[in-house]
Amino acid sequence: MTASRPVRNETLDSIANRHSVRMFTGRLVPDDHITAILRAANQAPSAHNQQSWRFVVVRGEKKKALAHLVTSHAAGFPRPASTLLRMAARSIVSAPVVIAVSNTGELIARGAELFGVGEDSARDFFRTMEIQNSAAAVENMLVAATSLGVATVWLGILFLIKDDVLSFLGEPQGEFMAVVPVGYAAYPVAGPRKAPLEQVVRIVE
Repeated sequence: MTASRPVRNETLDSIANRHSVRMFTGRLVPDDHITAILRAANQAPSAHNQQSWRFVVVRGEKKKALAHLVTSHAAGFPRPASTLLRMAARSIVSAPVVIAVSNTGELIARGAELFGVGEDSARDFFRTMEIQNSAAAVENMLVAATSLGVATVWLGILFLIKDDVLSFLGEPQGEFMAVVPVGYAAYPVAGPRKAPLEQVVRIVE
């Protein structure tokens, strides 16, 4: 693979420009932008087109209560995790809207029948598939938001309290949970420098 001028288009620019923003202004995100972001998430690939993801849009008092839930759990973790949980709560509070993503476990429940594999190996197989499916949906969401000039952050640290968050949202205790604050950046933030391709790509012929 020889060095060449980078190929560019609007999609590739959105991918390159996407980065995490943790503090937001109070400016509301238009409903049609939220719908477009959710539609992009729902277009993600999923095994056997099962689409076993669910999206929960959280606003207002429910959003404040979610932030309080995160803060209240922070003290129960060692300092590094506790600090990140408190930072996550501040991101939730500052964003005008939060989108939570979960999976339903439907693929895990029906996978053995759909794919004709044995029950013994089915759970790990389909658990991994559900995680992959929902993670792809979140990535679509982040890139779509960037394309619309909207900032986001994937609060991965909340996985430490996944079951509590899912219970709070009234969602099944699935294998995946993501919480994504959505809004407009409170101040300019530069994305991190990525490793050059030469460090992460290996060509086998």
